[in-house]
Amino acid sequence: MTTFESRQISEEPDIIAPDGSEIRLVSVAMTSASMVHCTLKPGGTTRAVHHATVAETWLCISGEGRLWRSRNGVEETVDLVPGTGASISAGTRFQFTNDGHTPLEIVIATIPAWPGEDEAIDCEGAWYPNV
Repeated sequence: MTTFESRQISEEPDIIAPDGSEIRLVSVAMTSASMVHCTLKPGGTTRAVHHATVAETWLCISGEGRLWRSRNGVEETVDLVPGTGASISAGTRFQFTNDGHTPLEIVIATIPAWPGEDEAIDCEGAWYPNV
């Protein structure tokens, strides 16, 4: 049997991510991957987390900010502007902040599909979180 999924993203967040960002579901029917639309309001800085088992691929579609990543003693901060892609492998500590005056919007694909809130583990980050 074939199952198709189609949806419009909601005006209001479907959930608040463990890092404090707003999540609107795009695709959740598959077990091999999931996709969300993530929003961080102007001036917002997320909590730093790392994922136990999943990897993510990000594409910034609107706004401006920065993404901090750290793994095995290597740290990097990249600018998030429309068109910027970034990967986050399992175990990578990360945190992001909105430096602009408009919402920072990111499309995130998670592989395999997001298993639940216990996946994200709080950790030390680069900035003080405020969401």
